[in-house]
Amino acid sequence: MNGEKMIVNRPYVICHMLTSIDGKVTGDFLFSKSCAIATEEYYAINREYHADAYACGRVTMEESFTKGLAPDLSKCVIDDGEHCVDDFVSDDADGFFAVAFDPHARLGWTGSRIVDEDVGYGNAHIIEVLCENIDFRYTEYLKKLNISYIFAGKECIDVPLALEKLYGLFGIKTLLLEGGSIINGAFAAAGVIDEISLVSVPTVAGEDSKPLFMKSVITDYSMERTERLESGALRLVYKR
Repeated sequence: MNGEKMIVNRPYVICHMLTSIDGKVTGDFLFSKSCAIATEEYYAINREYHADAYACGRVTMEESFTKGLAPDLSKCVIDDGEHCVDDFVSDDADGFFAVAFDPHARLGWTGSRIVDEDVGYGNAHIIEVLCENIDFRYTEYLKKLNISYIFAGKECIDVPLALEKLYGLFGIKTLLLEGGSIINGAFAAAGVIDEISLVSVPTVAGEDSKPLFMKSVITDYSMERTERLESGALRLVYKR
């Protein structure tokens, strides 16, 4: 992958997303009949990357994998005043990873690996990325499930610090960033997206749909590849 060797102490980050013509990544258009084949093409491209990990924000993880399950902290006990911000690397942490950017510790899990039939997602070991102002019973909850976690930021996620830890603690060299708008925007604003891979479907989204990046900064990319897919969607690849 061109440029990957130039990245020091953090993964090479590829933002891989399915978008509408007008650059939206959420909304009812994703569930339309015309989008179904393009979605499968998007998943196929995901698998072709053979990345070490994929990353999503809390909302995307909730919608795709945890299905709204809330963490049960009732049996998790910590000493009064104990606020340990040490990172935890599970003995199950190897191979392939699902990185959940969950700053407020809201995701509920049932085990340490993602359950999904798609080999591009299933059996990935879960890594929670947390802020330091959480209810620290949540760290005990994660430990009981053998889920790894790291701290990156006090009240909001420090993306460069998170990437440095993902590289150093877990050996993640290539990371697929797959939304949503908030976490994509945080990565873009931090200037750490090295490649953008879009499957652009020939559909205009509704007014309530959210953009590819909720916040960003001006960053130049070069067009590396364009391809018309069988669904009629357009594959676009940009690199910094």
